[in-house]
Amino acid sequence: MPSSPPYQAPFLPGGSHPIDADTCDRLLSRALSRGGHYADLFFEFGASASYSFEEGLLKSSSRAVEIGLGVRVQCGDATGYAFTQDLDWDRMAAAADTAARIARSGAPVPPQPVGSLPVPSRYPLPAFSLVAPGASKRDLLERASRAAFAADPLILKVEAGFVESLRQIMVATSDGILVRDTQPMIRFSVRALAERAGLRRYGSSGGGGRLDMSYFDRLSPEHHAALAARQAVTMLDARDAPAGQLEVILAPGDSGILLHEAVGHGLEADFNRKGTSNYSGRIGTPVASSLCTVVDDATPAHARGSINVDDEGIVPSRTVLIQDGTLVGYMQDRLSARHYKAPLTGNGRREGFASHPLPRMTNTFLLAGSSDPEQMLRSVKYGVYARSFGGGQVDISNGDFVFSLTESYLIEDGHLTAPLKDVNLIGNGPEVLQNVVELGNDFKASDGIWTCGKEGQSVAVGVGCPTVKISRITVGGTRLS
Repeated sequence: MPSSPPYQAPFLPGGSHPIDADTCDRLLSRALSRGGHYADLFFEFGASASYSFEEGLLKSSSRAVEIGLGVRVQCGDATGYAFTQDLDWDRMAAAADTAARIARSGAPVPPQPVGSLPVPSRYPLPAFSLVAPGASKRDLLERASRAAFAADPLILKVEAGFVESLRQIMVATSDGILVRDTQPMIRFSVRALAERAGLRRYGSSGGGGRLDMSYFDRLSPEHHAALAARQAVTMLDARDAPAGQLEVILAPGDSGILLHEAVGHGLEADFNRKGTSNYSGRIGTPVASSLCTVVDDATPAHARGSINVDDEGIVPSRTVLIQDGTLVGYMQDRLSARHYKAPLTGNGRREGFASHPLPRMTNTFLLAGSSDPEQMLRSVKYGVYARSFGGGQVDISNGDFVFSLTESYLIEDGHLTAPLKDVNLIGNGPEVLQNVVELGNDFKASDGIWTCGKEGQSVAVGVGCPTVKISRITVGGTRLS
């Protein structure tokens, strides 16, 4: 393949490969040559790098580049998909022919000629992080390591990491759409281990988004190092968690991951189309407290889950899913939107050119209420304050979930008293939303750390929420108080 400018996809303006509108039209015609009602092409060029720092050394660094084309044909509810990593015409044509084999009936329907459409600019940058010297990234990691060790003599070990990528895509569809997007991403992380008298506890912090190196002017490596060290040392004093039905306060920001898992996946249209979601057939019915409005919003500038265009060529905006407690919509991809005869929401996302698109979240938010967070805390006589979350498991069919907390505190008479260990929140997503009794006026979005998995595909997402008071939720601990 002819060379192209650094980090410039060959099929984008300025690239060297002659993949233009005419080439797309020819490929789409082949894809629909056996029939089918729709076809699309997904071109992708991806460049990425990662660095890890531990024990005063840069432990590893790597760079990777990939390029390819995915071709999809839809015929009714059936989908044919093929991909190639070679953008030679014969290989691309063979992929189109392979995807076309799903459609074996009906006269071929010629595609509409593609025409370029503008997309928003939600993450403009003067330069991409990938062009910054690798030594500057090593310096950031070393600064974080030094700061974490300096924060407390109990810190025994520090790991720091930096991952960056640039994804450039072009989507051409048989209904005449041709769109392009360049999607940068960075993620920085620090993990600290504290030890005292043989007891060890971890703490972590990190962030990023669709940003460049100027992110660290706002949130420095030292900032994240201090948070990771504080959490690790604090958790050395953690006591056994209570167990039973308790009031719970969720901290603003990353607590939105509970909403994402326990509620968000159930609002993706494919699960509802197949009847496997707890929300299937419930549009227009109350599914949460009237305080709750849940949206999926791809528009916040530079957010991890924001996109200018989805992987099916649709420009997303803000999709209201639950309005004042009532279910009003799902997140749609093309296949599900056709089934529901519903508008496209721009939620068709895929991990890469080798994967077919699915309805996926972007940034999923529980919107703010009007309560004062301090008053909310003071109103709890005995309960748990959840500050940060670890892993979790969710059953989409009924919304049942189990989440572990990496940092949480006991609430006694309206005050945070002791840190807690081994805390699990156990419940049902729809039921938890019904039990929301107050929402703070302090909405906060997560700082670019979350990745969502579905059917073996991973995509970057964002979450967010205000302080949330839940009247009761099962806390898994060691004793009932």
